[in-house]
Amino acid sequence: MDLKEAIEKRKSIRSYSEKEVSDNLIKEVLEAARLAPSGNNSQPSKYLVIKSKEAKKELSDNDVFVQKFVCDAPVLIICCSDTNAYTKNISGVDDANKIRALRDVSIASSYLTLRATELGLGTCYVGWRDEVKIKKMFNLPEEYVIPYVITLGFYDKEPPARERKTFEEIFLGFR
Repeated sequence: MDLKEAIEKRKSIRSYSEKEVSDNLIKEVLEAARLAPSGNNSQPSKYLVIKSKEAKKELSDNDVFVQKFVCDAPVLIICCSDTNAYTKNISGVDDANKIRALRDVSIASSYLTLRATELGLGTCYVGWRDEVKIKKMFNLPEEYVIPYVITLGFYDKEPPARERKTFEEIFLGFR
């Protein structure tokens, strides 16, 4: 599968098979995230992988997620970004470190989801989460932002393609 095909094929998967995702496959998708660009090569992205039924039950019992499918996924990847990772700042040009951290983890996570698609895995970005509870449960530093969690696994059935805006609807033109 080439990159264009992975981009076209990637969908948000909310129903997974019970097939186990090997640690090697998880490392493959995290390696793709590791290689993503970041501002000033700060590499602020961090990932906590949740596989155990106990940890998923604790997340569920503490109502960390609005959507119930999340804790049913074989793997949850808690996507973090360290706001203290930036050593260079240009006054008047740079965004606040939180915005920079969100931008960089989002780029890296896109690499992660595309690599997962290439490997035959499904993913879903989950933004409805309680960041404070996640930090407390897993003893994550206060300076980390957790904009979303990504579910990961083999999907049991491929969902139909969702309608997308046309090129003309997103293209603002050449100048």
